[in-house]
Amino acid sequence: MMTVKTTDKNQEYLKLDDLHVNPVLSRCARIVVERAKGSFVYDMNGDAYLDFTTGIAVNNVGHCHPKVVEAVQKQAGQLMHTSVTTHHKPYIDLCKKIAEIAPGRLDSCFLANSGAEAVEGAVKMARYITGRPAIVNFRGSFHGRTMMTTALTTSKLVYREKYEPFPGSIYTMPFPYVYRSSFRNNVEACVEHCLHEIEMMFKQLVHPEQVAAFLVEPVQGEGGYVPAPASFLKGLREIADKHGILLIIDEVQTGFGRTGKMFAIEHYGVEPDIMLMAKGIAGGMPISGFISRRELTQKWQPGRHGSTFGGNPVSCAAALATIDVLQSEKLAERSAKLGKEMMDRLSKLVGKNPHVGEVRGLGMMIGVELNEKDGSPSHDLAEAVAAKCFENKLLVLTCGSHGHVLRLIPPLNISDEEAKQGLDILENAINQVCK
Repeated sequence: MMTVKTTDKNQEYLKLDDLHVNPVLSRCARIVVERAKGSFVYDMNGDAYLDFTTGIAVNNVGHCHPKVVEAVQKQAGQLMHTSVTTHHKPYIDLCKKIAEIAPGRLDSCFLANSGAEAVEGAVKMARYITGRPAIVNFRGSFHGRTMMTTALTTSKLVYREKYEPFPGSIYTMPFPYVYRSSFRNNVEACVEHCLHEIEMMFKQLVHPEQVAAFLVEPVQGEGGYVPAPASFLKGLREIADKHGILLIIDEVQTGFGRTGKMFAIEHYGVEPDIMLMAKGIAGGMPISGFISRRELTQKWQPGRHGSTFGGNPVSCAAALATIDVLQSEKLAERSAKLGKEMMDRLSKLVGKNPHVGEVRGLGMMIGVELNEKDGSPSHDLAEAVAAKCFENKLLVLTCGSHGHVLRLIPPLNISDEEAKQGLDILENAINQVCK
């Protein structure tokens, strides 16, 4: 955990936090944020921190975008809640908009509150309409913290330890994390190995006719910001089609312009059967969802799933405004352009600094892998670099199974100067710490 000496205003509330907030809720920085605007958050002392975390890929349009704030304020004065007792216009409008921007033939949407709820709902739907029990997930994945989604999460032991027994009929296969595989210099060999393991699973562990769905992130988030090779996702699609298995693509962290496309799966030319979304959808308001084809969702009988707060009118209004900002300001395109520039600059550290093993990502979803001198993953260096960034008023997070990857997720509308400022701080921190 990153710590610095705080002044009285922060300290007063941090003491209250220590007394009254359940300590299971971990935070990365010991400051109390009072307000935020654009690319910056401000603590109770008025100190500004450049935010390369965006609430874990939530504030894609920056903090408190005026169009989103206006939409929230207007909707809060008209209608705040109905639940499932009636229809309401913002829910319908948002589902229509998501269907317009979603890839392929996805056109039928369900709204919930969080990424984990979206995963839960999609798994329930997949099992119900296929009549099959098994779900195949992938090593290094993160899908949430409910009991079902904890069972589906394999990025770190801390998310799973002491919570067993888990829900059953979940089978975990290897993900092509090429850099940490036995095929570091051969992407296709790594993909072939992973796909072969699925075929062996069908021979040794579970019959394919018992598998309802594959559940996969196009870019693993908590697992280390690892983009899937295109041939892997295309191979999954082929196996799924062969055996009548649904392909669920988890875009909770990758969606809404983050990777340089509205959704990451658009980079791959693969059409999901179900696509999950959350985080960046509503500029900071809590909402999530999953979308599928009407031909599938109409098999799911009314009342088989629901949500009291899912699709809340205020959150729907925020989501509609956020999508409008993403489209009108062309933020997916900006993510592609600025993300490439950022990765090109950081990639120069590979080979120059022996502790920087790899820089990877899509758009403005960037991971910097840090190693010990022997090439093993370095949790300590990653934490020290993040702490050094924090000292210099830059917020960054770590990820990966060892906590050894620095993940960079700035606002998509960050200015060029702010992006340079953040990279200057980050690069200096790496060079100071990783000697």
